Amino acid sequence: MKLLDKYILKKFLTAFFFTVVVLVMVICVIDFTEKNDDFLKHNLGIKQIMLEYYVNLFPYYANLLSPITVFIAVVFVTAQLAARTEIVAILASGVSFKRLLVPYLMGSAILAVVTIALTGWIIPYANKTRVNFERKYTKNPYVYKGRNVHIKIGPNSYAYMESYNNVSNVGYKFALETVEGTLLKRRMTAEAITWDSTKRAWLLSPQLVRIINGPKETLLTLPARDTTLNLYPKDFASTYRLSETLTLPELNRFIKQKIDRGASDTQIYLSDKYERYAYPYAMFILTIIGVIMSARKSRAGVGGQIALGFVLAFVFIIFVILSRNFAQVGDLNPMLAAWIPSIVFTCIGLVLYRVVPR
Repeated sequence: MKLLDKYILKKFLTAFFFTVVVLVMVICVIDFTEKNDDFLKHNLGIKQIMLEYYVNLFPYYANLLSPITVFIAVVFVTAQLAARTEIVAILASGVSFKRLLVPYLMGSAILAVVTIALTGWIIPYANKTRVNFERKYTKNPYVYKGRNVHIKIGPNSYAYMESYNNVSNVGYKFALETVEGTLLKRRMTAEAITWDSTKRAWLLSPQLVRIINGPKETLLTLPARDTTLNLYPKDFASTYRLSETLTLPELNRFIKQKIDRGASDTQIYLSDKYERYAYPYAMFILTIIGVIMSARKSRAGVGGQIALGFVLAFVFIIFVILSRNFAQVGDLNPMLAAWIPSIVFTCIGLVLYRVVPR
């Protein structure tokens, strides 16, 4: 690494961390003003609020804004270098524009690796505490409102409930069916099914069992009994920001379970998974665009270039939000939705690289 690389890399990383701290602090202040009434209502102390909530909220927003903050930091540093004619001196000394990009890409690579580690393992642990805090103190008590619920709990087993009470952990009008191919082989029904947390098992009320063997059908009645099923109260618990609390291995297992059960909300978790991979790549693209846009001295000055950087950064965020929403409602493939912002800005970067004078 040459002296020039160290010089630019140091400025880039310093500007990045400064931008992250400033933006996230502003967001936290706004968040505090919005939630202050909830904190007062529950008589929460400042220590509890800071340690359980804001300490864990900070890395969440720092990662969420990372592509934007990288872009803004690049524009800020490069515009300053251009304003002081340092870029001209560097290029005049024989350094090509591609070579000038190297320290910026090195910084993006460092931040991309850190981002993968944060989103895959570290931030989800912090989010568990933060989300639990939000559920407990800032959200209304959760009530499961699903009706006529069908869940696949085994290769040939399907559970049905007319309704479920997540407070008392009781399901009503329960049925368990065994299906082989397209044929119903067995159907067990019970008026209620109750979770026993001490036994970690379900208590079934008296059951009626139909066993079907071709044209022959057998009816049995069984007394109330305990049974274990691949079904748990957490399957009916709140899914508020659930994907954010799962590490990458946990998210992969959860998605597999969702797919096996034929769940209708699998798109949400697939979208989150692919975004975790797309974000680091977006850092590289936005870094290159930022350097191209701000490498020339502008009459508008550094402020004008930074303002333009903010505009493009928020356009990127709009693309992320729109593509995420389309993926979650099933109108767009989750992988494509996660990569659309990066693909669009890659095309923008290629066009800028060809047309913008350097």
